[in-house]
Amino acid sequence: MKAKTVCIIPARGGSKRIPKKNIKSFFGKPLIAYSIQTAIDSKLFTKIIVSTDDEEIANIAKEYGAEVPFMRPKELADDFTGTVDVVNSMIAKLQEIGEKYDYICTLYATAPLLRTEYLIQGYERLKSSDAKYSFSSTSMPFPIQRTFKLRDDGRCEMFTPKHYSSRSQDLEEAYQDAGQFYWNKSSKQSDSIIFGADSIPIVLPRYLVQDIDTLEDWERAELAYAVLYKDNFDKWNILKKRLHKKENIIKFSNGNIYFMSLGQNIGHEVYGKDELFLRPVLVYKKLSKTTFIGIPLTSQKKEGSYYFSFNYKKNKTSTAMLHQMRVLDIRRSEYLSGHINKNIYKNLQLKVEEFMKLPQSSTKGNGQLGLNR
Repeated sequence: MKAKTVCIIPARGGSKRIPKKNIKSFFGKPLIAYSIQTAIDSKLFTKIIVSTDDEEIANIAKEYGAEVPFMRPKELADDFTGTVDVVNSMIAKLQEIGEKYDYICTLYATAPLLRTEYLIQGYERLKSSDAKYSFSSTSMPFPIQRTFKLRDDGRCEMFTPKHYSSRSQDLEEAYQDAGQFYWNKSSKQSDSIIFGADSIPIVLPRYLVQDIDTLEDWERAELAYAVLYKDNFDKWNILKKRLHKKENIIKFSNGNIYFMSLGQNIGHEVYGKDELFLRPVLVYKKLSKTTFIGIPLTSQKKEGSYYFSFNYKKNKTSTAMLHQMRVLDIRRSEYLSGHINKNIYKNLQLKVEEFMKLPQSSTKGNGQLGLNR
């Protein structure tokens, strides 16, 4: 028979140091949404429940796929109530309605760096052992044997002075609670504390661990997430990495026109499908074997100081949008569309020279702003 598992995510509404911390936006989503999604992605749980005293948190939790079968009593939502009491209260209420679970996982709402693999590892290792608990942990960044405290007089005092001259590599490594998840096997009875002999620590790399209790902690978590999971919030990052791995760099010259991956935010026209959004770009000035000053094109005929219209294909007018001129990488190109002749290129140069002399203030009649050079 398949084991019944429940995930309980404690998330009270009265956070003091970071107001509304559990639902504060973190890279575009409420912080708690990351823990809920990790639980869902693990495919481990019969039920994913959020314990909260706050209606707004409850609604957001439901929106992202969790259940809120009971609101947390106010006496369990103050600054002094521990997580164990909150979880035990939820388990008792579930048992009152006939729901019993073989494995209970407490997952904190403040774990956006947690990876599903470690949550699964915690469950699998606990299930195949005679232990009572498994939990997330990480190594200490510095030998605890060489740490010190600050005295009342402002001086310092080592906790273990005998290790003052000890080399770091000669000292036993220490570990700490990572504060992300805690598995509990219901059928196992134990008097041991969770950081004891009846527990299996699941060791996470330090770069995946960050407490979020203060605004400084929050900023550190954002910095870590921005590095680790850029693909999640930068839709172009995967494509950019792929483009920059191109080994065959095509030879190009001034006046060539390529269809390139620029992004949906450039201009009015987009070609291609899926993640490949293409724009026609004219090579204005080659800078190196991979970079050049490029001018995006549009098929819309436009008049004014910011535009240069020309024909490079029969019965087809293109307009160079001078105000979108930028440095580009030829590795973003997908294919060569054509090229302009010498006369058109000379006229373009004259137009660009005029354009660069425009004042920085707004220019009347063309609906565009002057360049901020």
